[in-house]
Amino acid sequence: MTLNPLTLIDFYKADHRRQYPKGTELVYSNLTPRSSRVDGTDEVVFFGLQYFVQEYLIRQWNDGFFQQPKAQVLARYQRRMDTALGPGAIDVAHIGALHDLGYLPLEIKALPEGSVVPLKVPMLTMRNTHPDFFWLTNYLETLISCVLWKPCTSATTARTYRRVFDQYADETVGNRDFVGWQGHDFSMRGMSGVEDAVLSGAGHLLSFTGTDSVPAIDFLETYYGANADTELVGGSVPATEHSVMCMGLKDSEIDTFERLITTVYPAGVVSIVSDTWDFWRVITEFLPQLKSQILAREGKVVIRPDSGDPVKIICGDPDAEPGSPAHKGAIECLWETFGGIRTERGYKLLDSHIGLIYGDSITTERQLRILEQLKQKGFASFNVVLGIGSYTYEYVTRDTFGFAVKATYGEVNGEARAIFKDPKTDSGTKRSARGLLRVVEENGRLVLHDQCTWDEEATGLLQPVFRDGQLLRTQTLADIRGRLATQP
Repeated sequence: MTLNPLTLIDFYKADHRRQYPKGTELVYSNLTPRSSRVDGTDEVVFFGLQYFVQEYLIRQWNDGFFQQPKAQVLARYQRRMDTALGPGAIDVAHIGALHDLGYLPLEIKALPEGSVVPLKVPMLTMRNTHPDFFWLTNYLETLISCVLWKPCTSATTARTYRRVFDQYADETVGNRDFVGWQGHDFSMRGMSGVEDAVLSGAGHLLSFTGTDSVPAIDFLETYYGANADTELVGGSVPATEHSVMCMGLKDSEIDTFERLITTVYPAGVVSIVSDTWDFWRVITEFLPQLKSQILAREGKVVIRPDSGDPVKIICGDPDAEPGSPAHKGAIECLWETFGGIRTERGYKLLDSHIGLIYGDSITTERQLRILEQLKQKGFASFNVVLGIGSYTYEYVTRDTFGFAVKATYGEVNGEARAIFKDPKTDSGTKRSARGLLRVVEENGRLVLHDQCTWDEEATGLLQPVFRDGQLLRTQTLADIRGRLATQP
């Protein structure tokens, strides 16, 4: 969706220009995750700026503003302000001056994407590069916050899942070869629009390769230099849905299974939703009858339960009748039918021809319970793939990690002003840094130094990414994945 870049704001931004002190020449701000509502998470993955710069600051500002006739641009903006705030409430001379300038006089400095950023450490800073356009810095606050908080949050959530999968792979398998596929993105249909789904899905792919969100791969090729011909950006497998199983009729469900694994997909991986009518019948009757065909295939049949409590379905329900399939759980039942091997850590791993994926209502808490209960029963973590959906990626807000854009420095009539906010009615979360900022690495962790000189501000890890309409530095998906993977 392409909108007028001038109006990608909150209305109150429109007249801040006149509210700054007379003689204001510079406004310097930052984007920082200030707090965490997620227990055990005090670092946030930085991701999405390169897209923001290319799509909004360059393409949309050029196409929708600088390359449009000045009179038309001013008329559109004047109309929007007049009809909402009242006739003549907002003067447009400064908008005309920006159009005459011909570029966005702004500099953004940022950490490398894929950096793991502690709370209260800025991911980026931005300032105007022309004194007449001091108002532009925070004019863009709404847009930059709106676009960036979600990919950072989803990339952080994916990293949380990945670290847990890594831990249990180390403990129960002895390698991490399959972990990239254990977290599979199922979220697209439940997200708040296409851009939200794509940005979140791309954040997922920083830590995993499994996805059903097709445009997330397109996005990474378009904006992050990925190339699916030469690298594994993301992948999936053929899979059924309930309409397929229902169309085959309840009384012929086993015939549908047999047709799928022998005729439609005689080789390779195929995932079959298995709870359309009676999941435990599929597990204990149909699969044993189809055992020889499944073991004869060159590939894996993946069983997908899609209802109930995922922990109990996978690992067993202690309150169910002892010895029943529900009491044993799906993995134990599959082991009884198909067997498997022992990993180098001594845990049971299902035969390579059979597997299980669960993608309904998965959370990080349920992930941990599933992997721990499987471990306690003697099963390796590689026995399951979890579909991570909108129940994870959509149940968040900007305040999940307290993202905020705040000004910390300005210049008025040539006088430097280190500015800050520290509300007495706040818990301390909203207390801002002061002055010019520098981020450095100390003892393996990013640290903020504020109240810097310009010479000090010019050093450190915040490096120019955008200046005066130009993208100055590009990073590839491979760069970002590599950076993220090296951070504990």
